[in-house]
Amino acid sequence: MKIHEYQGKEILRDFGIPVPRGQACFSVDEAVAAAEGLGGPVWVVKAQIHAGGRGKGGGVKVAKSPDEVRQFAQQILGMQLVTHQTGPAGQTVRRLLIEEGARIAREFYLGMVVDRAAQRVALIASSEGGMEIEEVAKHSPEKIHTVRIDPQAGLGEAEAASVVKAIGIPSAAVAEAVAVLQGLYRAFVEKDAMLAEINPLVLTADDRIIALDAKFNFDSNALYRHPEIVAMRDLDEEDPAEIEASKFDLSYISLEGDIGCLVNGAGLAMATMDIIKLYGGSPANFLDVGGGATTEKVTEAFKLMLKNPHLKAILVNIFGGIMKCDVIAEGVVAAARQVSLNVPLVVRLEGTNVDLGKQILADSGLPIISANDMADAAEKVVAAAREVK
Repeated sequence: MKIHEYQGKEILRDFGIPVPRGQACFSVDEAVAAAEGLGGPVWVVKAQIHAGGRGKGGGVKVAKSPDEVRQFAQQILGMQLVTHQTGPAGQTVRRLLIEEGARIAREFYLGMVVDRAAQRVALIASSEGGMEIEEVAKHSPEKIHTVRIDPQAGLGEAEAASVVKAIGIPSAAVAEAVAVLQGLYRAFVEKDAMLAEINPLVLTADDRIIALDAKFNFDSNALYRHPEIVAMRDLDEEDPAEIEASKFDLSYISLEGDIGCLVNGAGLAMATMDIIKLYGGSPANFLDVGGGATTEKVTEAFKLMLKNPHLKAILVNIFGGIMKCDVIAEGVVAAARQVSLNVPLVVRLEGTNVDLGKQILADSGLPIISANDMADAAEKVVAAAREVK
């Protein structure tokens, strides 16, 4: 789960990390009032979407008067902001963050992620803040400093200080920077984050350390422990189909292809998409119905796929272990009848009660294309999709 910058800064503030004074706004008038309330000669008007690269896309503006705040707020609110992370369709801006300006002397990068191989939280820091860290890693890897934190010891003062000094923070600001690193680590662990990023972390002209941005991604499996994080969820930033899928405990992600995939198990779903690509097709979605798919879940899965106007065919690929093939076959038949299926349907079943499952499909009277294995299924669904005008 992702949250907005202003929400991330609320978390940083709770853990003692300095952030600029600011206010979230939902209208132009609110933006102007926020700037006037903050006072000062300079304000930053920031689009709030769940994507990076907002400045390059025109979603971050520096205003030097309330009139400019109004002008920029009018430009940004409602705009379709396109960045390298939104894709070509962009994302509609519905919220703004109005912040006081800062006298920036230097910019740094600070981030934390879960290193699954090391089974530790990895702290990543660089003297090259404000840039895409991937580009820094590619062209100047020596400027990136990584520490994998011992979960029992936590991030100690000496360890944090070595990172701070390595990225070039001056001695006058080392203590404050160390506190920021330790605060971010505590926030990461206590809030069950999967990613926490401050880019840029800035040194001001008077040697203060301030987080000018905040990005958090959280482990959805741990959200039951954090109702305060769940309350920050912005459904406008999420795919409506994915929101609908979550209501039925379906793992669904929209893609750009035209072949729908209904599979049980995330690994098999990934393999199914791969083999569709191998045979020249393009998957329209990732859809894992899980190990306990009911007729209702399968029906809802079909409804979700059929909402895609580009859909040309559907592949159901089931390995019956916990989920028996006859049960899934009954669900597929019932769902196909209920939704009045109007695209070719290819079904590959394997596992427990496979013969009974295939018989149920054959006896249904529906134009279901049966496949013997994954390669056969991929070949047939790609061919069926190509025949659809």
